[in-house]
Amino acid sequence: MSGFKGAIKRWANAGLNFFYPEACQLCGGERATPDEGYVCRRCWLQVRFIRRPFCERCGLPFQGDLTAKFECSNCREMELHFTSARSAVVARGVVLEVIHRFKYNQAEWFEPFLADLLAREAAAELRPGEWDFIVPVPLHSLKQRERGFNQAARIAAALSKRVKIPVNDGFLRRRRPTRTQTLLTRAERAVNVRRAFAVRPGVKLRGERIVLVDDVFTTGATTSACAATLQAAGAGAVCVWTVARGL
Repeated sequence: MSGFKGAIKRWANAGLNFFYPEACQLCGGERATPDEGYVCRRCWLQVRFIRRPFCERCGLPFQGDLTAKFECSNCREMELHFTSARSAVVARGVVLEVIHRFKYNQAEWFEPFLADLLAREAAAELRPGEWDFIVPVPLHSLKQRERGFNQAARIAAALSKRVKIPVNDGFLRRRRPTRTQTLLTRAERAVNVRRAFAVRPGVKLRGERIVLVDDVFTTGATTSACAATLQAAGAGAVCVWTVARGL
């Protein structure tokens, strides 16, 4: 079976190479393969991974030296329902461009690049015995039809393969369309997603520990709303992992 899957992957890559020669789809000046998400080494080196010190609650990086656990003002001022949130990289430059093109321009060839960024950081922290399910933040059906796919679901599936924790995209649904969060203030973001999520009919949770996955974390309003919905349905601890962290 693995040989058949390998053959399928080689054929898919050959098809991509026909339309997209093995060149970086960001700078166009260096070689990059489908497995690399068509991002070359030179562009890849512009990525800034998030390392300690950072906020222990939401993962916001902090410049300087800290000798004790740090919680940022955003977390102190908001009622967040997840236990912790971590992001792999800072949402700027190359990363921000890739996420934007992946989501809004159907540049699906960037998926391996984004999935790899997340898995590099999350794999060491997520153990199958400690977490039961990976749950992607859902899109509303109208937006998913418009976009053609849910970027969070794609990234969650790739992470699941790496950490061996099953994905369940049947727990949550987005019951009403919401405005894009990009241009909203922190308060407006919280109002925008209030009561936007619900568990699907028939879903009953019994203390399952859940990893919520999304592409970008900014204030935490969306993931907090998802966590609150899951916990009201009976989930246990809910942590959040995203590819990128807005600053």
